[in-house]
Amino acid sequence: MTPAVRLLESHDIPHDVTAYELDAASESYGLDAARALSLNPAAVFKTLLAQLDDGRLVVAMVPVDATLDLKALAKAAGARKARMADIAAAERSTGYQVGGISPLGQKKSLPSFIDASVLTLDRVHVSAGRRGLELTLAPTDLIALTQAGTHPLARRQEAP
Repeated sequence: MTPAVRLLESHDIPHDVTAYELDAASESYGLDAARALSLNPAAVFKTLLAQLDDGRLVVAMVPVDATLDLKALAKAAGARKARMADIAAAERSTGYQVGGISPLGQKKSLPSFIDASVLTLDRVHVSAGRRGLELTLAPTDLIALTQAGTHPLARRQEAP
């Protein structure tokens, strides 16, 4: 059981935990989860860590079929610039391994931001804190537990 699952259970929050087989060759863990579990990629959110220009780390959650708009994240966080945090800092701060970082149950409580598209969903899927393990819960519960602000953070590729 991961810290994310323990957190949900300690708050009696309804959730599902689903294991899936990992594609050893892939590094797109979120898209792998969506494919393996036959989920809409727009409802599966990846958890990313970014560093603001003042040095603070923040958590950003966006659908796995999109990329994080770092300018939008910086604006939401009240900073001028943001960049992706390095892997060691992300793992040290969260206590999770990259590819299995959950927005829940992290070692350090960090400011969190989630793409506003989550508000259109009945259920959202996020990492349970280990590669190959996914959590499903209500978006309102995810927002409440992470104290995340909702902002337009996702950038999608235009179809050719």
